[in-house]
Amino acid sequence: MKQIRIDSSKIDNTDRIRLFFPYDKEIVDLVKTIPGARWHPGIKCWHIATVYGPADKLNYRFHDKLHFVPRNNKIHFQGQTCKKQVTSVARSPDWNEKKILEEFVKTLKIRNYSPKTIKTYTSQLRLFILFFDDRNINELTGKDIREYLLHLIDKKKASCSHENQAINAIKFYYEKILGMEPETYYIQRPKNEKKLPVVLSEEEVTEILQKINNLKHRCIIYTIYSGGLRLSEVLNLKTKDIDSKRRMIIIRHGKGAKDRYTLLSERLVPMLREYYREYKPRIWLFEGKDHARYSARSVQEILKEALRKTRIRKKVTVHTLRHSFATHLLEHGIDLTYIQEFLGHSNIKTTLIYTHITRKGIDNIKSPLDNLVI
Repeated sequence: MKQIRIDSSKIDNTDRIRLFFPYDKEIVDLVKTIPGARWHPGIKCWHIATVYGPADKLNYRFHDKLHFVPRNNKIHFQGQTCKKQVTSVARSPDWNEKKILEEFVKTLKIRNYSPKTIKTYTSQLRLFILFFDDRNINELTGKDIREYLLHLIDKKKASCSHENQAINAIKFYYEKILGMEPETYYIQRPKNEKKLPVVLSEEEVTEILQKINNLKHRCIIYTIYSGGLRLSEVLNLKTKDIDSKRRMIIIRHGKGAKDRYTLLSERLVPMLREYYREYKPRIWLFEGKDHARYSARSVQEILKEALRKTRIRKKVTVHTLRHSFATHLLEHGIDLTYIQEFLGHSNIKTTLIYTHITRKGIDNIKSPLDNLVI
């Protein structure tokens, strides 16, 4: 008999019963038979109404299939008239999922992890908790953890990136929160997929830049390509981070909480001055409504709209401009160690990937087919 965890909560200001369980087609099919059952992509759970009828039907449909595990002691079904009621399976008294996740987030913040990493790790740990139903994850073994990772690979078809995120979150919890030694359990790291990044030619970058007319939009995209910035880095730029005299941009608290300098194009300087006079940013270099920091989605939309006006059919993202920046520097003979510094890579091996993309020297090499007289 399988188990499903339940609690009551407000979703969109409506009282709902939330259902948490590892993916199982049989359970999903049963849930779908309940009128008004809906999937919530943010919380990653199914939820149903608490009014009489659906709750009663939940018992009726599931009583011979599942045990129900209350996530707290406040859950109450209304109008239960079935012959067999919900079977409750309680966690151990010291278990409190909410407190565990709160402590997890607090420790990540103390260690200066980025908001994006905190969100990713917390989501991964929550999925890990849900997988083990009513078990206390503080009592799991290395064998249990490997079982979960095998589930991600075999059942969920998780990518190497997704699996690595799960491993990092799990390791952080056991080693940094519980203070366990790394050798307490063994996890086989997945092999990284050897994929080369998409890179634009200089002509393609030019075509994209020429399609952006709005001054602020133009400055944002120019700045990203000028210094090889990550999306989060351009959003976090402040007016004081532009050093026009030295033609440098300072990136504060970049990935890994590191500061670094990167390039500021001479062509970009007068454009930024014009932008400053017109928009008068207060704190952030690029601000949205009410002088709030510009949104990531807005930057993505700027690039998407520009691409729509071009003939480029590559799968281009904002990060593609960063890859293109590094590749173009390498093709113009800039030393790899400088490129490493501009990008903020801790390891030169990360920067070496661009040597597999550059066309430097390749234009002078002919295919043997070109030497044949046919």
